[in-house]
Amino acid sequence: MKKSIAMSLAVATTMAFGTTNSDLATMKAEIEALKQEVASLKEAKAAETTSSSTIEKLTKKVNDIKEHDANDNIKWGVDLRTAMDSLSYKMADGTKRSNDSLLTTRLWLNMAYAPDANNVFKGLLAYNKAFGADFGGNGSGAMPRGWGMDTFDWITNEALTNNNLKVKEAYWLYMGDSMGEANIPWTVSFGRRPSTDGMLANLREGDDTYKSPLAHMINVEFDGASASMNLGNVTGIPGASVKLCLGQGSTNATPMFGGPTNYSDNENNIKDIKLAGVILTPYDDGQITSKIQIYRGFDLPGYSVADINIMMGGGAAPTTMYQFGNIDGYAWSTLVNGIGEDGILAETKLFASLAMSKTHPDAGSQMLGSIDSETGTSYWLGGQIPVLGGDFGVEFNHGSKYWRPFTYGEDTMAGSKLAVRGDAWEAYYTYPITKALSLQARYTYMDYDYTGSNNFFGADGMPMSVDFVKTGGAGPVAQAITVDKASDFRFYARYKF
Repeated sequence: MKKSIAMSLAVATTMAFGTTNSDLATMKAEIEALKQEVASLKEAKAAETTSSSTIEKLTKKVNDIKEHDANDNIKWGVDLRTAMDSLSYKMADGTKRSNDSLLTTRLWLNMAYAPDANNVFKGLLAYNKAFGADFGGNGSGAMPRGWGMDTFDWITNEALTNNNLKVKEAYWLYMGDSMGEANIPWTVSFGRRPSTDGMLANLREGDDTYKSPLAHMINVEFDGASASMNLGNVTGIPGASVKLCLGQGSTNATPMFGGPTNYSDNENNIKDIKLAGVILTPYDDGQITSKIQIYRGFDLPGYSVADINIMMGGGAAPTTMYQFGNIDGYAWSTLVNGIGEDGILAETKLFASLAMSKTHPDAGSQMLGSIDSETGTSYWLGGQIPVLGGDFGVEFNHGSKYWRPFTYGEDTMAGSKLAVRGDAWEAYYTYPITKALSLQARYTYMDYDYTGSNNFFGADGMPMSVDFVKTGGAGPVAQAITVDKASDFRFYARYKF
């Protein structure tokens, strides 16, 4: 622009030497006009530079504010379920017990906070309560509904309790981009881990994603740690990974003001209950997911033979627990998410899971009522297909005589179906009303072959043939307290967003 203006001035000056006074006056006026135009252009350029700088500063500040707001606030999610359960029990003595309309409200408040791309905090506050006032023994000598919460927090948020909001999950997760020179993404996490509604159980719960570990063997709340490595990049196998899990299910630390040495080991109580395991993912391409879980639980509790005999004779229920030994668990679960390219088969899910438990009783102890190492097995089959805009599912599982998983926190009011020593059938239909609201009807039926399915690891977990109990072989008290068959029909409305 400057070069063009200079050339114009030079031409105008050259032409002036052969012109009249009138022409010179005209040219002077044009030169003045050009000067003013140049000055205006300079001002506009300066204003443009100032404006651009201001906009850049404002844009940066807005971006800083957005980044601060995104990273400096916990993101909340709400999961509110209102359900009605109709429960029915057939006892070994032929009597029946039931509750036709158990109304409950379950509230989950999900929390998440990510200060950067590698760190995540997650938490879940929970409330689970029957409609109406909290009830207890009412002077009858019966245990209050919340019994065991102070001793076993494996089912803190699965058991119906009071109006209190409790912590179900609270943990931090660090996600490493690569381990050394190897292209191996890795994670490590500590806290109250997400250990209920794991793989396969999430289908019946109406959840697209599952938590860790595998639901066939472990479905309880616990505190612990985990570390994982994604091996897909180095093995070439889609989704290949290995995950180490450590957990603790109780502590024998002396409570505050419990003596002169606060929080020291209390040798009069049972030892800490601990668990260590590994979860292997040999293959996961999104359509086919296969996982293997291996673990050992240490110093597991239960009730003594003497206390159980007293109860069977009509005496008071035992209140003191002892420890009986260790237990191993193995599970292999495979889910096929879609068995075709188009139509209903593309959205059909099929799964199969095999599991085994093996006891290791302490010397002189009767674990599950036996001084020998006993092996239990279980298999679990199921499928889910889309029907009329919703999902219809059917499941079946069977457990053997000495089958013993950690599924105390399973979301079934009549007891864990996956712990059944016998057969269990289940059918459900989940229908989404909106993106946030869904309805479900579910029926669970459990037919017990042996007792002790939902008990602990001492004589209380001893498997007696239900047919033997029904004939009176174990006495009238055993007949009265042994469940032969149980069922739970549930209908719920669930808001999740």
